[in-house]
Amino acid sequence: MAGHTIPHFQNDGGHRVIEIGVKEFMCTGASAPFDHPHIFIDMGDDNEKVCSYCSTLYRYNPSLKAEQTNPAGCVYHVKAA
Repeated sequence: MAGHTIPHFQNDGGHRVIEIGVKEFMCTGASAPFDHPHIFIDMGDDNEKVCSYCSTLYRYNPSLKAEQTNPAGCVYHVKAA
């Protein structure tokens, strides 16, 4: 399976805010089976956006790379079948 070209993030820790280094991404909620539909979110000119499913506030932090989060550990990785 090919890797994601758009970063995917999850919130297994139930964090109120997750800082990310991109403005276009996918939110998956939590890990399966507690995930929600994986939705595309585009911040546009804003620096933060709330996921309409899980209410996680994503905040853009330009000092982070595309696959980094604060708090750490919120990047979603596809598990091989």
